Amino acid sequence: MNGIYFPGFGIGFGNIPENLNIFGLKIPLYAIVITAGFLLALKIAMVEAKKTGQNPEDYLDFFLVLVIPAILGARIYYIIFNLDRFVGKGRGFWGTLWDMINIRNGGLAVYGGLIAGVTAGAIFTRVKKIYLPIFGDNIAMGVLVGQILGRWGNFFNREAFGGFTKSIFRMAIPYDYYSDSFKEYMFVNGITNEKMLNNTEMVNGVQCITVHPTFLYEALWNVALLLFIFFYRKRKKFDGELAMIYIFGYGVGRVIVEAARTDSLMIGPLKVSQVVGIVTAAVALAVMIKNYSSIKKGKTPVLHRVGEVQKNEEATEE
Repeated sequence: MNGIYFPGFGIGFGNIPENLNIFGLKIPLYAIVITAGFLLALKIAMVEAKKTGQNPEDYLDFFLVLVIPAILGARIYYIIFNLDRFVGKGRGFWGTLWDMINIRNGGLAVYGGLIAGVTAGAIFTRVKKIYLPIFGDNIAMGVLVGQILGRWGNFFNREAFGGFTKSIFRMAIPYDYYSDSFKEYMFVNGITNEKMLNNTEMVNGVQCITVHPTFLYEALWNVALLLFIFFYRKRKKFDGELAMIYIFGYGVGRVIVEAARTDSLMIGPLKVSQVVGIVTAAVALAVMIKNYSSIKKGKTPVLHRVGEVQKNEEATEE
C-alpha cells in the first residue's frame, strides 16, 4: 500500500516510504528533502553573491539566522488559519501546546515561511548595512530551488494534492495507505470527497484515489520561473528586479495551482494562499512598473549584474 502511481503515463513507484530508518531512528523524508533544499539554496545564494561583488559569508550568516524564524513563521501561519485542528475541548493547555509545536505531524505553510524570511531579511540587511534589493536578487533563485525540492517532500507525504481527476496527469494513491482516523479527518475537512471515493481506480491490484498532483504542478511552474530568472539575470534593468519577478511569478503560479487543491487554508470562503498570491503579485508588479517608468524617464538605476564584478576585476588586472 506504499505505492504512488501516474497511470496516465504508465509510471509507478511500488514502495515510497515516508521515513528512512537509520539504526532504528526514523527520519522523515520530508525533513531530508527540506534540509537539502535549504542547503542548496544557501549554496546558490553564496555563488550569486560572489558574482555580484557581495560577501558570501553574509549570506551564510543570514541562512543560519533564518532557520528558526522560517520554521516558526511557517508553523504560526498554518496554525492561525487552521485553529480548529489545534483548539478543541478535552485537549487541555499542555495538549494543545504540544499539538501546536509538534511539526512531525505536518502543518507548515510556505507563505508563512516566506513572510518570516522577508521580515528577517529586511532586519538582517539593515543591521549588516547590506543593500536589500541586490540581496533579494541574489537569493531569489536559491529560494526557488528550495521550494521545488520542498514540494517533493509533499510527494513522500502523499499530501498537497488536488481534486478528483481522470486526466492523463492524474496521480493514484492507494486509499488504504491512510489510517482510518486520517481518512475521517480528510473527508470531514474536504480533502477527499464522495466523488473521489466513488471513482477509485485499480492500479496494480490496489484501489486508489486519483487526484491532481498539485505539488508537481507547482514544482514545474517554479522550474520554469527559475529558468527564466537564470537566463534573465544578466539583463536585469534594476537591482531588486529578480526578486520582484520571483514574487510576481510565484504569486501568479500559486493562485492558479491553489484553485485545484482540496487542502487549502481558508479565510471564510477564500483560499488564503490565493489572496496572499494576488496581493504580493500586485505589489511586485507595481514596483516593476514604477522602476521601468523611471528608467524610461532617463533615471539610471544602480546595477549589480551577475558577472560584471569579475569582468571589471579581470580588466583591472590586465
